[in-house]
Amino acid sequence: MMPRVLEPELMSDPEQALVYAQADFEKENQGFVDRFRENYPNFSEGHVLDLGCGPGDIPVRFARAFPACRITGVDASEPMIGLAGAAAKQAGLADRITYRCERFQAVSLVEPVDAAVSNSLLHHVPNPLQFWYRLRQLVKPDSPVLVMDLLRPDSPEEAQAIVNRYAAKEPEILRRDFYNSLLAAFTEDEVAAQLAEMNLSRLIVNVPDDRHWVVSGIIH
Repeated sequence: MMPRVLEPELMSDPEQALVYAQADFEKENQGFVDRFRENYPNFSEGHVLDLGCGPGDIPVRFARAFPACRITGVDASEPMIGLAGAAAKQAGLADRITYRCERFQAVSLVEPVDAAVSNSLLHHVPNPLQFWYRLRQLVKPDSPVLVMDLLRPDSPEEAQAIVNRYAAKEPEILRRDFYNSLLAAFTEDEVAAQLAEMNLSRLIVNVPDDRHWVVSGIIH
């Protein structure tokens, strides 16, 4: 198994953030929101936290799918938060979506949230246990969570093959970031071990395709 290769924790380059925001992640992002709805059919309202919200596409899709929810998106990248705020205004949802430019480790809320989601943050984090620790602290007991991220391949060659398969026509900066993110990602076994260490074994890990893992369940 290929060892994990860390990449920068923040996307602080405005050009990098803009390319990411302009990329076509509609299938993945809408699929993420749809998966939440399928997993938690009884959830319909409350305060939802999105850790690592990036340019804000998922919060917008979530707000449209759950009209009775308000969403707080957190990202430590200033360019990403700027793009996210603009996206919420353009969608006419700025009254229900709030953004905070903060590291997830430093997030402080008036009260815990009713649900939490995170897509593609964990592979940026040097110590993944910090993420699971904060996630548990930030949600109310018996609250649903959905976390998705990339799955580390067995070799650099396999990582490159995945980039070629899914991002052949994307800008070079996005292809480079995708490759580096695959090398920085975790395996299914590593994620399961993280959950066990943080006493979150009731959360379920599954691998829906050749490049993602998903963690879902109720935080107790």
